[in-house]
Amino acid sequence: MPSNELTRYKLGWVGMGRMGYPMAERLAKAGCDLAVWNRTRAKAEPLTEYSVSIVDNLVDLGERDIVFSMVSTSNDVKQVYFGENGVLSGDNKPQIIVECSSISVEASAEIRAQLEGLGIKYIASPVSGNGKCVKAGKLAIVSSGPEDVFDDVRCYLEIIGGLGATYVGEAELSRTVKICHNVFLGVVTQSMAELTVLAEKSGVPRHAFLDFLNKSVMGSIYTKYKTPGWVNAEFPTTFTPELMRKDMDLGLSMARELEVSMPVAGATRDIIQQSMGHGNRGDIDFSIVLEYMATCSGLEIVSENKEISDDLEC
Repeated sequence: MPSNELTRYKLGWVGMGRMGYPMAERLAKAGCDLAVWNRTRAKAEPLTEYSVSIVDNLVDLGERDIVFSMVSTSNDVKQVYFGENGVLSGDNKPQIIVECSSISVEASAEIRAQLEGLGIKYIASPVSGNGKCVKAGKLAIVSSGPEDVFDDVRCYLEIIGGLGATYVGEAELSRTVKICHNVFLGVVTQSMAELTVLAEKSGVPRHAFLDFLNKSVMGSIYTKYKTPGWVNAEFPTTFTPELMRKDMDLGLSMARELEVSMPVAGATRDIIQQSMGHGNRGDIDFSIVLEYMATCSGLEIVSENKEISDDLEC
């Protein structure tokens, strides 16, 4: 049975995408009082197994105490909250909004100002990981905003992530952390691709190189869960090239504003753009840059047909 703490607030959720669905599902499985909305209702219907209610109109979520959102862009966030028939278009308003999407510092600040004008408290809580990380309870969450409000929503964030949430301070500092994180993700992936190609072209099987990498101090949760796909030439979509380019641009824009030199990040962003220009775009994973690096080096990536664990047990 859910604890009194978990049922103290009525929760709302916007967005049933690759990340939004499993995040909401964790709240549902924990027994939270949850109502959800998604443009395509059918994507949310499996959650009714856990007594989740589905609303047909965003405005109906205005009756919930706390509303979470996980959508693609800042324009999407603004639309679902402030647009015609949005969450805030009716007489009822939630007490707190927890926004988990990856958006810019500026957009988040604008949203915060609008919400404060309506008397609504706001926590920015972007996340790091993919849908499989969510299901395995290994999603990282970083939060910023009034600390007392964060304390009110902490228990839900701990359910969603499994690893707890890191509170970094007031206003939009969590957005800064997430953008820095994603720029690092792009740089690490690019470097990993280059060196995997170098090792393979030298005669080292990909699975052997990546096995050693993962056992060394350079290995990480990320390199381990990318390894099966890279060894077997499979790139299931977790984060598209377009989304990675967007975050690289956000980070480089921040660096220009603050006069921070980021030559490696700049070069990585250009390589991602080149890869997209050669057809690597759309509903694929940004780690397809491995194939692009191989092509640039006269190497073809073919499956090594190895059974390898990604170390993410659900």
